[in-house]
Formats: sequence, structure tokens, C-alpha cells
Amino acid sequence: MSVHIGIVGLPNVGKSTLFQAITKKAVDCANFPFCTIDPNIGIVEVPDNRLEQLSKISISKKIIPTTVEFVDIAGLVKGASEGQGLGNKFLSHIRECDAIAQVLRVFTDPDVLHVDNSINPERDAETIGIELALADLETVSKRVDAVARQIKSGKTRDLEILLIALEKAKSALEAGNALRTLEWTEDENIQLKQLSLMTLKPMLYVVNVSEIQLQDASWKNSLRNLMQDSSLHFVPVCVKMEAELASMAPEEKKEYLESLGQIQSGLDTLIVAAYDVLGLITYFTTGEMETRAWTVTRGAKAPQAAGVIHTDFEKNFIRAEITSWKDFVEQGGESKCREKGLTRIEGKEYLMKDGDTCYFRIGA
Repeated sequence: MSVHIGIVGLPNVGKSTLFQAITKKAVDCANFPFCTIDPNIGIVEVPDNRLEQLSKISISKKIIPTTVEFVDIAGLVKGASEGQGLGNKFLSHIRECDAIAQVLRVFTDPDVLHVDNSINPERDAETIGIELALADLETVSKRVDAVARQIKSGKTRDLEILLIALEKAKSALEAGNALRTLEWTEDENIQLKQLSLMTLKPMLYVVNVSEIQLQDASWKNSLRNLMQDSSLHFVPVCVKMEAELASMAPEEKKEYLESLGQIQSGLDTLIVAAYDVLGLITYFTTGEMETRAWTVTRGAKAPQAAGVIHTDFEKNFIRAEITSWKDFVEQGGESKCREKGLTRIEGKEYLMKDGDTCYFRIGA
């Protein structure tokens, strides 16, 4: 399944440099607002050391990780919902994404301009939040009127559910609340999905810090009010350092990270966090030909997981043979797991778990 994460933020907070480091793909990072006009797109691997361990046991010829697609969207400014700074064009790019990674600048550098001439990440987060909410409010308000007219011509269950959801959304947006903070029924979510509302999308904050701020965690002082909300996700990243790491050889990169007391790069942490914030999990298939990671939504059943490999697999699903990746590695492969009863036979109602190693039995 294709997963799209939109990188957003005010101009000159480090979005394009972050994107360049993530994808190792050169983009224009000139020091002025609206340098990025067309969205840059890059596909990156989701770091997962389980793949290599499984591959060694299966003596696989190749490893295929799961991926996330990052979209570098030009800087938003106050008034974007009204078209300021080419805002309408950029907002449309956000609507096409599955989740939002908002970059907040905490580092200070007199040579890098800030659009508001001062460093205040909580103010910046509020600015972006307001613009997204205002754009959603305009969309919802128009749809409320349209659906109300449709219902007068003839009620349907879907239209009634949609109108209830829209009125609930309108009230929340008028109060300044992001729609992702509300509880929605499954039916309401289905009806609202067609509108691609931005404040309904999962969001994580990428906190762009200096090396010193990264090591002493002083960046938290600038976000203490925002961090009181336990539902929000924060990933501190020294974007400048990550850009340098991107050009290093693997061993050199490892040594440098160890010297800073880091287990993995901030970018790897970000990629995994982006994957997780969407409620995704990974299952594996492994054999001599390949060891491969597959992406499914948390709560997916076995036939749906099989359908990710091929749509016919879901339709013709018979059963799944499931082994924990850890058992597979510790026991040295499938045959030992079968001998010890560690491989389970699961049917159509089985809920997939992160790390399941699977073999699907499919009918004709």
C-alpha cells in the first residue's frame, strides 16, 4: 500500500533540507520564502532490522523493505487559507497526503531568516493549525449547505450520517479544534474521508533543533505548552546534522552517531514515527527468493493482509500459517517452528500482528 506523508511548515524552517536528507535527492534549498513551488516527492525505506535477521535464516537472495513516500510542500504563511503565498495551491497538495509532518524550527541562526523575524515554535504551530482549520471550515460549510439541499430531495442513510458528521466538524472547527482530536464513528469516518479534510489527517511534529539542543533536550522548553497534549507526537531532528549524515558512508555514519550517544539517526526515527502515526504495522514473507516487508493497517484481518500481495489472494483466501518473526529467527526457520508448535494455522477472522511471518494458503 502506498503511504504519503506531507512535510509542511512555515518558510525557512528546514523542510526542504529535511526532505533532501531523507531521500538523498537534491532539491533547491535557497534561503528565501516559496523557494519550493512544486511538491518534491521521494520514496524512502522504513528502517527495520528484523528483515536482515529473517533473510539470514532463509538465505534470501534479496531483501525488500516497506516504504513511505514523503512530499515536500512549499512553506505556508498566515493567510494561506485565503490564498496568501500561493496558499490554495499548496493546501491542495496537503489534501492529497495521508498524514502531515509539520516542521517546527527551534534552532537559532542569524543567517537563516524566519518569516516572522523571531523563533517561536508554538506560535508557528498555531499559525499552521489555524490556516488548516480555516481551509477545512470553508470546505465543511459549503458541504453542509449542499448536503442539506440533497436531503430535502430525498433522504438516504449515507446523507444523514454525512450531515451529522459535517455539523459536528463545523462546530469543532469554529471552536478552533482540529478534527483529529474528536471521536468519530466508523460510518462518520467513511463519509468524511471523501472530503480530504486536513485537520482530520494524523500529524506529527518534527522539531528542527541544533546538535546541542538535541543532546541536552533543551528544545522541550520551547514547546512545553504544546507538549502538555499527550496525543501529539514530537520527533526532535537536527536537520543540519542529518544532511551531513546523508552523505557519509554507513560505517562513518554509525561511528558519528555513537559519538553523540545516538542509536539511530533522527531521520530513521522520523520515518518509523510517520509509519506508526498512520496506524500501520508490518508483516513479513520470507524464503530463498526474497524476504519482504508488507504494510497493513492495524486491525487488518488475514485475508486483507493477503490481498496486499495480490487482490486475488484476499478473494481466494483459505488460511494463513503464522509464525512470530522472533520465533522464526530464534528457532532457525520454519521447520523447527512447526516441530515445536510455534507456527499457528489462522482463519479469516485472525487479526494481524506486527512482526507476523506469514505463508498464505490460497484457493484456485
